[in-house]
Amino acid sequence: MEMLLLLFWTFLKVNLLSTSGPASVGLLYTEAVSTGKLLTESQYVEAVGFSTLLPGSDALQLAMYVGYTKAGIPGGLVSILGAVLPPTVLMFIVISLLHRIRKEAWMASFIEGITPAVAVLMLFVAWKIFMGGNESLPWQSIAIGSASLAALVFDLPAPLVILAAGIAGVYLF
Repeated sequence: MEMLLLLFWTFLKVNLLSTSGPASVGLLYTEAVSTGKLLTESQYVEAVGFSTLLPGSDALQLAMYVGYTKAGIPGGLVSILGAVLPPTVLMFIVISLLHRIRKEAWMASFIEGITPAVAVLMLFVAWKIFMGGNESLPWQSIAIGSASLAALVFDLPAPLVILAAGIAGVYLF
């Protein structure tokens, strides 16, 4: 029982203090190996290797591996619970706040004001990608930009735009 509590607390702490991914791998090393309570350094290296090879979240796979290594299936489940609980609670809090303020007048004004800024940012990023270090814009980029503008102007349905972009990508590139 003590090991299950240690696993839960370790992964709860790691996922409260990091944004998951590479940041949590370093923090988990400190919590699991440096303290000497959960894993040896070779076990940790092996765990990171396995979690990197498998598809999915490295942090969750590390949690399952460490939990299973120390306490079997209950340890894996408790570790996953500790790893998933902080972002889940945070998402519920943010969603409930957004749900409460979505009908506020200032929120509608905020969204209306930020829309042009996001559009300009997207155009700037697209321009940088299409330029790709070249001094002249390739004809494919002009064609895709024109098609995107036409889709926006004529308010085409998203599935049709995605299908057309896929077909165009096959033939243009």
